[in-house]
Amino acid sequence: MNRQILRQMPEISADPNTVSSAATKLHRLRSTLNRVLFGQETFIEAVLTGLLSGGHLLLEGLPGLGKTELVKGLARALEVKARRVQFTPDLLPGDITGNPILQEVDGRRQFVFQEGPIFANLVLADEINRASPKTQSALLEAMQERRVTVMGETHELPDPFFVLATQNPIELEGTYPLPEAQLDRFLFKLEVTRNSVSVLQQIVQNRQIGVEPPVEPVMSAEELIQLCDIARTIHLPDVVANYIARIVDATHGGNAADGVKFGASPRAAMALAAAARSAALLAGRLNASFEDVERLAAPVLQHRIILDYTARLAGKSPADVVRAILAAVPKQDKPAPDVLKAAKL
Repeated sequence: MNRQILRQMPEISADPNTVSSAATKLHRLRSTLNRVLFGQETFIEAVLTGLLSGGHLLLEGLPGLGKTELVKGLARALEVKARRVQFTPDLLPGDITGNPILQEVDGRRQFVFQEGPIFANLVLADEINRASPKTQSALLEAMQERRVTVMGETHELPDPFFVLATQNPIELEGTYPLPEAQLDRFLFKLEVTRNSVSVLQQIVQNRQIGVEPPVEPVMSAEELIQLCDIARTIHLPDVVANYIARIVDATHGGNAADGVKFGASPRAAMALAAAARSAALLAGRLNASFEDVERLAAPVLQHRIILDYTARLAGKSPADVVRAILAAVPKQDKPAPDVLKAAKL
């Protein structure tokens, strides 16, 4: 069955044995990545949650924290085709998508499309905010439609297809903030924090500069696709779906959203629902929970909330807004007064 059709089908209840088997495979993958990147268990779990949701990830942090190493280790563990693009100010859109090249075919000269590095299962866009906005926008169609159009000709990208982009904090010199439309295409924005002293000691004792850690293959690309399909069958209870809707709606107004110029879109609500399902699968559960939504709300929403000038001047961040919304929005929606009155009658 065509995978795109399967992904549009109505929800199917997850099978307990299938979920248990999938959780075991994912545990092996998580353990492998924990040996690649020390002391970042929570971060690695979020990366796997994003991949299971079929989404793209934006990884932010200072250079040298292991973002690139994790992506390379992930590609080896999944046995997928991976390509790395180093974003620089002089990078052009065609350097990513590919270009038509004039070649001689059957005695005639004609343009033949030469695929760019984006034609891979796992694309590492390294330091994406060092390129100009025009070059950054070359990823928009690919990230949303899983295809690229060059000179009026459309080319399908391989399945699975994920973009993992790293960026330096935008306060650094020589960086460009990503356009809002492109930020909205990223399922998660994850911040990579610095390591503790004990983790640094472990790195010093077990790593050498220029030597990549050995990574055993854990699963194939086809198995990863199957796991993504299983994640879509995880049950999302009505009360949890309603909780997601009220959280996203709260980003557009109310005391908790003071200082917000633009709130999150419906795409954010769908992303949060998909991430909650994937988190439940990682844990071996058949149902997404309120706790899954709470834990993933910040990675899903913080890059989709735009603050006004006064809020930024006061030092407020989108993550602060998400925390305030989670504190203000109850898990169970209170019945409307007319409903309560009818119940008493």
